[in-house]
Amino acid sequence: MTSPLHHHEHAAADVLYSRTDATLGTFALRPLDPVADAELLHGWVTHPKAGFWMMQSATLADVEREYAMITTHPHHGARIGLHEGRPTFLMELYDPGQIELVGLYDAQPGDVGMHFLVAPSDTPVHGFTRAVLTTVMAALFADGRTRRVVVEPDVHNRAVHALNEAVGFVPEREIEKPEKTALLSFCTREQFEAATGLRTTGASA
Repeated sequence: MTSPLHHHEHAAADVLYSRTDATLGTFALRPLDPVADAELLHGWVTHPKAGFWMMQSATLADVEREYAMITTHPHHGARIGLHEGRPTFLMELYDPGQIELVGLYDAQPGDVGMHFLVAPSDTPVHGFTRAVLTTVMAALFADGRTRRVVVEPDVHNRAVHALNEAVGFVPEREIEKPEKTALLSFCTREQFEAATGLRTTGASA
C-alpha cells in the first residue's frame, strides 16, 4: 500500500527546510517523489514561461524518468518547494565538480550547483521569485558543508541574472555548455548573508 507521504499532502515531518518571509509567509522544501509529483512537474516544466528549463516538449513519462534519475543520482537531487503548504517551486541541487560543470571551472570543496523554477501563475505576487530564491539559497547554506553556490544560467536569461545578483551572486564569466552559453556565477555564504541580511544556520559559530 502506498504511504500517505507519497501524495501531495506530505506530513510536516517530511519538510527538509522551512523559513518564514516577513511579507509573504512560510516557504518550505520537501523531498521530490518522481511518480507522485510527475503530473505537477510536467505542468511546470512544459509551460511557455519555463523556456529556459529546456523541457518544453517533454511528455509526462519523460518528466517522471528525468526526475527518477535525478533523485537516485549520487551527485544530483531535487526538492519540491512549498508556499504556505502548496507546491509552488522546484529546486535542483548538484555537485558541480562531478556533473554539469566538469572541466568548465575550477571546482572547490563546498561548492554546490543549483537550479530553481517557479510554478507558472496567473496572479504573480511582487517579490515572490526573489523570496523563493532566498529560500533555496538559505536551505543550501543550512548545510554547514556548503561554502559557495554555483549557477550557470543562460546568458540571455536577464531576469534571473538580476535576481541572482540581488541575493549575492557575482558573475565570473561566460562558459560554453553543450545546450547553451551560460553566465557562470558564484555566491559565497558571506555574500549571501551580506546581500540578504539573513544569518545562515549552517555558518560556523
